[in-house]
Amino acid sequence: MTQGNRDLPDPQRRRLLGAAGLAFAVAPLARAAVRDPVVRTTNGRVRGFHDGDLMVFRGIRYGADTGPRRFMPPIAPAPWKGVVDARAFGAASRQPGSEANQSEDCLFLNVMAPAPKAAKPRPVIVYIHGGAYSTGSGSSPLYDGATLCRRGDVVVVTVNHRLSLFGYLYLPGFPDSGNSGQLDLVLALTWVRDNIASFGGDPGCVTLLGQSGGGAKIATLMAMPAAAGLFHRAVTMSGQQLTASGPLHAAGRTRTLLEKLGVAPERASGLAQLPATGLLNALSGTVDPYIGRGSCYMGPVLDERTLTRHPFYPDAPAQSAGIPMIIGNTHDETRSLIGRGDASAWTVTWEELPRRLEAELRVDISGDVVVAEYRRLYPQYSPTDVFFAATTAGRSWRGAIVEAELRAQQGSPAYAYQLDWGSPQDGGKWGAFHTLDIPLMFGTLTAPGSATGDGEEARQVSATMQLALLAFARAGDPNYNGMPRWEPYSLPRRATMVFDTQSRLADDPRGAERRLFAKVPFIQQGS
Repeated sequence: MTQGNRDLPDPQRRRLLGAAGLAFAVAPLARAAVRDPVVRTTNGRVRGFHDGDLMVFRGIRYGADTGPRRFMPPIAPAPWKGVVDARAFGAASRQPGSEANQSEDCLFLNVMAPAPKAAKPRPVIVYIHGGAYSTGSGSSPLYDGATLCRRGDVVVVTVNHRLSLFGYLYLPGFPDSGNSGQLDLVLALTWVRDNIASFGGDPGCVTLLGQSGGGAKIATLMAMPAAAGLFHRAVTMSGQQLTASGPLHAAGRTRTLLEKLGVAPERASGLAQLPATGLLNALSGTVDPYIGRGSCYMGPVLDERTLTRHPFYPDAPAQSAGIPMIIGNTHDETRSLIGRGDASAWTVTWEELPRRLEAELRVDISGDVVVAEYRRLYPQYSPTDVFFAATTAGRSWRGAIVEAELRAQQGSPAYAYQLDWGSPQDGGKWGAFHTLDIPLMFGTLTAPGSATGDGEEARQVSATMQLALLAFARAGDPNYNGMPRWEPYSLPRRATMVFDTQSRLADDPRGAERRLFAKVPFIQQGS
């Protein structure tokens, strides 16, 4: 169980001066403990704390320790007696990178809810974090749900689950290992269904919200039979999953890791006992045998058990046809996805540009053709502008367009958005980059990691996006009084809400770019 947050303020703390002072202090301290919110869950009681008019619970265990069950489906925790402290975030999954407080005992979630009782249960927003399928946790200050709770009278949940090879390695002898991380999310949503009413939430009105890898996880859940009925709306921000890793490619990646570890295939089950750090170090030293660069991709697998079809291939999943969906992207995704790690992208020349594009676009199209079309469409663009615009349209935005079109063909409710408002950071060079919509959607404009600033424009765009999200969470329709009418995405119109200081509905924005890349098939990286 998680430990109490020893840094929480204690408004009842007093200097004890003699027996009279001691007697004076004890009663207020006892009353303060009573005032802490205590909620009974199906596993036992948990104690959170108050943040003004909100109840906050952190590190609620929804699954048993996965260490002894590495590569296996999650199970519910054993019930506990007494009251377990839930005032500190639980551990994040073991993963590459510098995420704090990592452990294989990582199946924890956090709940934030208005404290006063409501006349009827409140809508629930469950946020699934990004970081592809390999990094991150639900404890980032950018995901703080306080503003959404107060502005929209909703309950906000964030969640941790298994990542990287612990959640997605397709290992012989462990038939569910390729989707263990997704099964963790199913268990978390089952916990929400069974427990959120105790926190004032409506288990029949659950919206999934996720950015980047979180959006991809949501798209995958929409095609997983085990997730059917556990959520009722879906919002994906710059996160798509058209196709999962096929079983042959997933097995090939496993072989690459086994070779790096020096483990024979017939002894692959031994990975369940190896130190986690050694496994992660080995994975970081691999090169993906199908992508040709980067360590072996870890993501959901078409295993014919948990996942029996690709999430959005050959069509939108029928099981989720009735779930309203918002599919969004940012106008300049790759200015951060590529530009923050590759300084040469900012100095690329016209001569270098075609070959650079061919290395980054992930689709089979001539770089010369792409450059010529962009120079025709946008004669004012520099080589750097073309590089980021084309890589955004060809690989990041493309998946969102395909999903929206498949939903439209299915006749399913879908709303598309594009964030055009750009960050003021560094003179505006980053534009509307990948992840910029997170603090805007949560209203966490001043949180560590936010690049929005707290100016009037940022607050205006943020309010518009939040109110649309809250309307959608409540009724499955993002429209509210005070914003332009947001029409569902349909063909051939392709109505898209463009979020900016003056948000507007546009038909087929960047249509010429869309048509250019529609000439060639799109295969999701990692498939």
